Amino acid sequence: MTKAVLFWSGGKDSALALYKALCIKDLDVIALLCTISEESARIAMHGTSEIVLARQCESLQIPLIKMYVPDHPANEKYEEIFCEICSKIKQLGADTVIFGDIFLEDLRKYRENMVLKQGLKVFFPLWKIPSSQLMKEFISLGFKAITCCINNHLLDKKYLGRVLDEQFVKELPPHIDPCGEYGEYHTLCFDGPVFKYPVGYKIGAMHEKVLSFRSNSSAIESRFLYIDII
Repeated sequence: MTKAVLFWSGGKDSALALYKALCIKDLDVIALLCTISEESARIAMHGTSEIVLARQCESLQIPLIKMYVPDHPANEKYEEIFCEICSKIKQLGADTVIFGDIFLEDLRKYRENMVLKQGLKVFFPLWKIPSSQLMKEFISLGFKAITCCINNHLLDKKYLGRVLDEQFVKELPPHIDPCGEYGEYHTLCFDGPVFKYPVGYKIGAMHEKVLSFRSNSSAIESRFLYIDII
């Protein structure tokens, strides 16, 4: 029996990856691993609070490992923290880390290099499955998720706070990946076959955050809109 820890963002991709992992007979997901901002005490990029995260895990009935990182850590700092977490993963008896990535090759290579250096294996249950197919599967399986963050350079604010359904997918502009794999939007998953019961929530205030990313030695700013899930 392979014991694994799954990288959990609280959103649809990690929820579907968990579903697929749980369907594998000889794979035991013993814990979830979530990256949390030290400054905001919220899930990195998604902006989901630790309180909502805790309620998700209560419904999933899977233990949670929290990985606290600075808001914008340098790669070296992030990898240092991840190395410490990997030691904890091995102490729990796990030898595999599961990710919900779909097709970004550079991100996969980065994750693989980090994990393999620590003597662990990697597993990508959603890898290379077409995004449109994954969205259809997500909806047909009865999963429920709400958009909690959008890149305002790519999507209008009308897409924020929306429940993912066939109409949402139909309304997405043609240049947007159906799963938002390029960071167009992020979600909070609150119900589905991996949950014991739905995670109740209310929609709070909307707020804006400007984030800087480095690409080819130049800084690129993106404007993100968040909605509080309480």
